[in-house]
Amino acid sequence: MALPYFYIHSANAESTQLALDENNSKHIIQVLRMKLGELILVTDGRGHIFTCKIIEDHRKKCVVFVLDTQKIPIPPKKVCIAISPLKNNSRFEWFIEKATEIGIMQIVPLLCERTEKVQVKTERLQSIMISAMLQSQQAWLPILERPIKFSDYLKMAPASQKLIAHCESDTAKTALSTLPPANDSLILIGPEGDFTNREIEEALQQNFKPVALGNTRLRTETAAIVAITLLQQL
Repeated sequence: MALPYFYIHSANAESTQLALDENNSKHIIQVLRMKLGELILVTDGRGHIFTCKIIEDHRKKCVVFVLDTQKIPIPPKKVCIAISPLKNNSRFEWFIEKATEIGIMQIVPLLCERTEKVQVKTERLQSIMISAMLQSQQAWLPILERPIKFSDYLKMAPASQKLIAHCESDTAKTALSTLPPANDSLILIGPEGDFTNREIEEALQQNFKPVALGNTRLRTETAAIVAITLLQQL
């Protein structure tokens, strides 16, 4: 049976003892009813997995002793997605959860001309990412950037392969599934209503390559999941 898996941001590779926060402690002691000497797994979200033994079973501050530390290499393919937030928060949260499970490395909320006025709840999204990372048994927590305006991001977007997916038919596009593999990819996904022509042209001027995700018109969150999956499989 797999050991229970938890996240502690403050953990590091040199740690010999770790103190869990109140929420995790309560889950371990009151919900799972674990006792002194039982084992759990802990990650710092930066590639380390710690095998730990409970040495203090306090429901508000459970303390564990680190028995072993394993370093998980960073995924060889770094995929970053810059995506417009959605007016429907639940759909955007669904995307955040699934993208984390798939193994996205970086998510940038992209404020476009047609982006609805929404409040990006960073703390809640971070919590969803942590839960998805633990559920999928990963050791690397994606980086969630602060929302940034489209034009500002284009000027600073770092990647060896820069892509934009849009629905306009007057621009020649390459099927994303046919691109050569790249270790460092960034793709832009627009809002409901798509990027404007001005935004598309601005991206092309910054050497973004237009790509097609398939033959059907996809919702923003669906397009993003398809794009991540294809980029990881190239």
